Amino acid sequence: MVPESPLEQTEHGLVATGKGWFVLNARDAPWRAREGRGAYCEFEGFDDAPDFSQLGINIMMLGPREPMAMYHWEADQEDFLVLSGEALLIVEGEERPLRQWDLVHCPAGTKHVIVGAGDGPCYVLAVGARDRSTGPDWGGYTVDDAALRHGAGVEEETTDASQAYARFLAGVPTRYREGWLPD
Repeated sequence: MVPESPLEQTEHGLVATGKGWFVLNARDAPWRAREGRGAYCEFEGFDDAPDFSQLGINIMMLGPREPMAMYHWEADQEDFLVLSGEALLIVEGEERPLRQWDLVHCPAGTKHVIVGAGDGPCYVLAVGARDRSTGPDWGGYTVDDAALRHGAGVEEETTDASQAYARFLAGVPTRYREGWLPD
């Protein structure tokens, strides 16, 4: 029988403290605010919290023109579901508008990024496998003209996240802020 993981209140929200199952509302979970890149719900918590070893999942809140990431590919598949709002997908050099309930499936190796669009926030559920997308062979950031036009690209290919995100401030762990999620 798999035990229930206790949830511990931290300064940033509730965090699971064990490897068992748990139920956690996104408004109670820790978040990370990222200037120029929106905010995201960190269901796994920070630092010493248990990692989701097989599957990463979070909710991203993007403002207009805010990139979710830098244009990249990963060694595992990723999927994205637009929960509300509008976004722009840049995939394999092509631009595709996204709206509520659009699902983006990226098999391993697919170059992609999502950028907030429209007049208000966009909410995206992001899910990614973790079998091969961690460690030194996780994937890479590649140069793409469309991604660069939308502030979501690198000018030089790299596998180093600190180099790819050098123009952005580091995300700040925080509690959920009222209004980040729609009612």
